[in-house]
Amino acid sequence: KLLRHMLGNLLSNAVKYLFNGGTVRFYAARGEKVIHLSVSDQGIGLPPEDIPRLFANFFRASNVGNIAGTGLGLAIVKHAATQHGGEISVSSELGKGTTFTINLPRQDPPGHAH
Repeated sequence: KLLRHMLGNLLSNAVKYLFNGGTVRFYAARGEKVIHLSVSDQGIGLPPEDIPRLFANFFRASNVGNIAGTGLGLAIVKHAATQHGGEISVSSELGKGTTFTINLPRQDPPGHAH
């Protein structure tokens, strides 16, 4: 359930902050010990000064204008990632887009070989 909430939030945000005609990309890969997930968009991007506070409760980037939101989504995503023993990172360029990357340790079902 937490994984669905993480990806749902990141994909929803990517679409919400897109420019007209922009693209959202989702990437998933299974490494030997880690699952790599990323969501990229060609949206408004994030001001560099906002990135350190991005995952704080109720924080919203300074350039979101009138786009609706509570400022809780990314805090929930980060909490969910850490609850799974993983981590989340962000890279962004103002006016060009943002990529969120989640790395989670693999948890294969019992008896399942790699």
